[in-house]
Amino acid sequence: MAQTLVFDVKGMTCDNCVHHVTEAAQAVPGVTSAKVDLATNTAEIQGEFQAGQVVAALQEEGYEAAVRS
Repeated sequence: MAQTLVFDVKGMTCDNCVHHVTEAAQAVPGVTSAKVDLATNTAEIQGEFQAGQVVAALQEEGYEAAVRS
């Protein structure tokens, strides 16, 4: 089932970081859309995916991430 989750992302400091986070999130199987916002340090991810896979993908790129509660 498709879902939309917002993740808090720590460690982004520039547009290049936004690009890396976006690419990492979109590489997760089932992700159909990733909108990353540097100003709010969030990533809105849509698709049929496991939240843990997104967190792991962003951690591999050097960013801390957690589903916003």
